Amino acid sequence: MPTHAERRVLPYTQQQLYDLVADVAKYPEFLPWCLAARIREKTDAHIRADLIIGYKLVRERFTSNVALNPGAFRIDVAYAEGPFKYLNNHWMFHPVPETPGATELDFFVDFEFHNRMLQKIIETLFNEAVKRMVAAFEGRARALYG
Repeated sequence: MPTHAERRVLPYTQQQLYDLVADVAKYPEFLPWCLAARIREKTDAHIRADLIIGYKLVRERFTSNVALNPGAFRIDVAYAEGPFKYLNNHWMFHPVPETPGATELDFFVDFEFHNRMLQKIIETLFNEAVKRMVAAFEGRARALYG
């Protein structure tokens, strides 16, 4: 059951980072292992999306429900269907009073696959994979916002 929590201060506004993470349809443009994204439903408060993730010969589709809370600058992701037993993920964006224009990113992910072999593979790669994923969001922010 890999779990990862990370806090990082980034030189972007809460709104910029929130908008970047909430734009699920763009994930295949910059996120490692995200091969495709399809938005099934979208409102101001909710996204239901299918993502196809792949690594080498492994390719899986999963559906998640994304709860958007723009007033609190919080995004919660809940697993709906696919290869996981469960998936919990949140993104929170806090202002940094001593550094105007900077935001503290609070990221958490916890999941487990149904397939034991896939679970064992991801456990060996998990920390590096999550670091690359967070770095990809940071790189996307740099590309979009300078």
